[in-house]
Amino acid sequence: MVRAIQPQDLVDSTVMDNSGSKIGKVGTVYLADDTKRPEWVTVKTGLFGQKESFVPLSGAGLEKDGLHVQVAKDQVSDAPRIDAEGHLSEKESVELYKYYGLPTPRSGDSPTTQNRGRDAAAGGMAGGTTGREAATGGAAGRGRTTGQETAKGGRRDASGDVVRSEERLRVGTEQVETGHVRLRKYVVTEDQQVTVPVTHEEVRVEREPITDAKAAGRAEIGEAEQDVVLHAEKPVVQKETVPVERVRLGTEQVTEEQTVQGKVRKEQIDIDDDTRRGKKS
Repeated sequence: MVRAIQPQDLVDSTVMDNSGSKIGKVGTVYLADDTKRPEWVTVKTGLFGQKESFVPLSGAGLEKDGLHVQVAKDQVSDAPRIDAEGHLSEKESVELYKYYGLPTPRSGDSPTTQNRGRDAAAGGMAGGTTGREAATGGAAGRGRTTGQETAKGGRRDASGDVVRSEERLRVGTEQVETGHVRLRKYVVTEDQQVTVPVTHEEVRVEREPITDAKAAGRAEIGEAEQDVVLHAEKPVVQKETVPVERVRLGTEQVTEEQTVQGKVRKEQIDIDDDTRRGKKS
């Protein structure tokens, strides 16, 4: 026998779509007033989970890795934004049913059946209640209760205790993409000047007087010539490609502090003592 999903089982569960992709975390569980069974959940999405979208529990199953629903992640992201404040009106309920392509409630249903109550994020179901469950205060009901309601919305039981609740910010982090860095190389042309030493030959005329005519040999008058080959060096330019540097991209994590803020509500306690009226202190 398959056990019915209980509200307390859904609180903070990971929600997976019909393809197994993670959508977000369960924020609030909405119960049907007639059956007291979970019918809708809101899913926390966006940065720090500040956005909540309604997701139907029709055909959903609770597994080890989270709550598997029968709708797509894109459908949840584009779902109508409804600020139910703990209670869905008939019009809002019909709008959500139509958006997800689910059968709408029968027109003959009573208003009690049409409206949907909410179970708290940490409290489970309160027995005997039909209205809205407290947002964070456990099983204290805000609909039809047997205790006496106080002016501030708390519940006073037979012992005279009043439970005071308040909201607190739950801050987390998520990794987002901030940009791309690409590494590429390209070719540029530039002029280079290199000084190269070169040598060349020049003609030098050497004259040597003859002091000993006999040793010089026989002298004759006539024409004669002598050739000398001159040599010189010239620059020769060749190009070669050589590796000069290796460049790579890497990442490092830098931790910094950022301040976030948000509005939270809390309950205050007023004491109205009618026994002190008309008395002078």
